Amino acid sequence: MTFFSIKPLPESREGLPLLVQAEDGIDLLASQQELRELIDQHLERCGGVLLRGFAVGEAERFRAFAAAFGDPLLNYEFGSTPRSNVTAGVYTSTEYPPHQHIPLHNEQAYTREWPMRIWFYCMQAAQSGGETPIADSRVVYRQVGETIRRRFSERGLMYVRNYGNGLDVAWEQVFNSSDRAVVEAYCRAHQIECEWKEDGELRTRQLCQAVARHPRTGDWVWFNQAHLFHVSNLPVEVRESLLEIVDEEDLPRNVYYGDGSPIEESLLDDIRGVLAEATVSFPWCSGDVLMLDNMLTAHARTPFSGPRKVIVAMAQGHGLDLL
Repeated sequence: MTFFSIKPLPESREGLPLLVQAEDGIDLLASQQELRELIDQHLERCGGVLLRGFAVGEAERFRAFAAAFGDPLLNYEFGSTPRSNVTAGVYTSTEYPPHQHIPLHNEQAYTREWPMRIWFYCMQAAQSGGETPIADSRVVYRQVGETIRRRFSERGLMYVRNYGNGLDVAWEQVFNSSDRAVVEAYCRAHQIECEWKEDGELRTRQLCQAVARHPRTGDWVWFNQAHLFHVSNLPVEVRESLLEIVDEEDLPRNVYYGDGSPIEESLLDDIRGVLAEATVSFPWCSGDVLMLDNMLTAHARTPFSGPRKVIVAMAQGHGLDLL
């Protein structure tokens, strides 16, 4: 017997996200069979499902729910932001200071491999702010326009990362190892060019996609993090300060066209404008679980005040052979 209703969230746009509202705080795990069938039916159409009003409980129960969809939960490998492990396959959301805004992005779209599914569990909603805005990546793909779309898709993207030095995540944390040989083996296996610098720190370069096609729906999506990795994403004063300390090639992160030529900042501004127009934002309620198809739907984080605890699980690794 079903004890929940299905409807669009008032803030939703074209059904994103679909709201599944529980009655009387029914147990999430006790409902997982029905919910799995419902989500399998709707997720790849609407791109995201918000489960609200269910009794979820501790992180381990959230892990069990995500794992019940049948795919092993993924480790956070080759990450670009600081996270902490909560339980097997479950991590904190990005541990950036509360005042910082995290732009819309598809998880790990800055590399060749990414999770197809991602879950967020809001254990504690912030006192104010702290939303996780989302956007339909199919809409973004259409709205960026043919000129930008063709230029980015034909030329591809090259992400350059410099780790550590107090400016970004240490390579030991990114690769979950302090052994250089392990790092080099990972890079070879994932077609990442790596270079050990004179100061002992690491630089990597990787050629990646700008757009991608969903393996099951066939939809084309805007799928990259150029607008986020590019130095123009930094506030002007931060950018200027960094470039006084390091040369451009040593910036913690930056992105170029696949041939190494610079990306026009005006185009990135246009892309940011499209992402802003596509944004759907809604306030978290403590206990919410949001499930996204990571290729179809991008996510972000707004600044917040007060304690906030959102944890994350990912599954269904997928990637493209770009050679």
